[in-house]
Amino acid sequence: MAGILSAATTAGSPPGAAAPVYVANLTGQIAPVSAQYCARVIGIAEENRANALIIMLDTPGGDYNTTQDIVTAISNSRVPVVVFVAPAGGWAGSAGTFITLSANVAAMAPGSRIGAAHPVIEGNPILNQSGQSPTDTTQNIPNEKITEDASAWVRSLAEVHGRNPVAAEQAVRESKSFSDTEALEQHLIDLRAKDLPDLFSQLQGRTVTLGSGVRVQLQTLGAPVVNLPMSGLEKLLLALSDPNLAYLLLIIGMAGLMVEIYNPGLILPGVAGGIGMLLGLYALGTLNAYWGGVMLIILAFGFFVAEAFTFTHGALGAGGVISLVTGSLLLFSNQPYGPRVSAWLIAGTALFFTLLLALLVSLVVWGQRQPVRTGKEGMLGQRAEARTELHPDGTVFVSGELWKAVSESGNIPEGREVVITGVDGLRLRVRDPSRTQHASSI
Repeated sequence: MAGILSAATTAGSPPGAAAPVYVANLTGQIAPVSAQYCARVIGIAEENRANALIIMLDTPGGDYNTTQDIVTAISNSRVPVVVFVAPAGGWAGSAGTFITLSANVAAMAPGSRIGAAHPVIEGNPILNQSGQSPTDTTQNIPNEKITEDASAWVRSLAEVHGRNPVAAEQAVRESKSFSDTEALEQHLIDLRAKDLPDLFSQLQGRTVTLGSGVRVQLQTLGAPVVNLPMSGLEKLLLALSDPNLAYLLLIIGMAGLMVEIYNPGLILPGVAGGIGMLLGLYALGTLNAYWGGVMLIILAFGFFVAEAFTFTHGALGAGGVISLVTGSLLLFSNQPYGPRVSAWLIAGTALFFTLLLALLVSLVVWGQRQPVRTGKEGMLGQRAEARTELHPDGTVFVSGELWKAVSESGNIPEGREVVITGVDGLRLRVRDPSRTQHASSI
């Protein structure tokens, strides 16, 4: 057929050799780095005129805008894109539904599922605990708009690839989920495969139509396979999308800055705290965090810092702990499903800050009870070295500085160790400790 281009004869491949099949792994939360990764692997596949790009998908969902970027990249790819929900038991939840339906070929492994794609607006859940829309029609307006948009989008994706738009819309409007067999029966996907070899076997000779309208016949059997894993940086940024890690980074940042404020000059806690705080805020920005919780956590940090300056014997600190726990519980609480911060992690963090605050307050109290060790009073009792003969006037060396001094115990030879007994302006009064000891033994 003249309209069918065989991937085995694409330019850039040796004559008679099949073009490679590239395999990428898209797992975990759908975060901005996920879109960057998808764009990168699609670009590599296009540049090398790949036979096909297979995206192994296993995700609970993620950011709506990022999902649009991924779907756009897949829809405009110049090579066939196959989304394979795998391994067995994998999940194409929420955002994963849109990504799967945007592929030229959608496949699922046994035991996997797809759906539950009802969008959730940050700080304003679309569904209440009963699964119904909120009764407040004023608050429901933005919910309805985003739901209508998502419904139209998923119908469009299904229709473009000849799949069931009704079932696809049910996944959005009703948060309906489908098993792999149900998805195949409802024609949401094109095939089921146990693993990659089985998938390759079923893809062999299949004809797909790209977004540009070009028809391509897949030649996957015997094609070389090239894995395209995430880079180290991409893995790091993806790890930051984990809510527990994002929460820990925010807490570490607060703790470091608080220790630096209580003990100025330590430097390291301040540096670590600043980096942790920025990374935590970056990570929270990739998640559907409820910003009321974030503000309560920041307020807790303000209470902890204020305790250092007003010293309320722990009153502000206790308020900070309460604010911290409340804010922590609110984080991601607007989602009926999806990422949440562990309750045990919150309890452990609250205990950590309580102990840390108690330690810092104890150190402040202990410091206030110590004798003054700075200024003139701080020099009393210190040891100095006579740099010239004290007859009785001369010069002594103390704390890296030369001072004029007068002896209270007669002439003192150069090099002798003396004790500072008083400060008169810019001149020290000193005494030879050996003579003092001798006099007391008579």
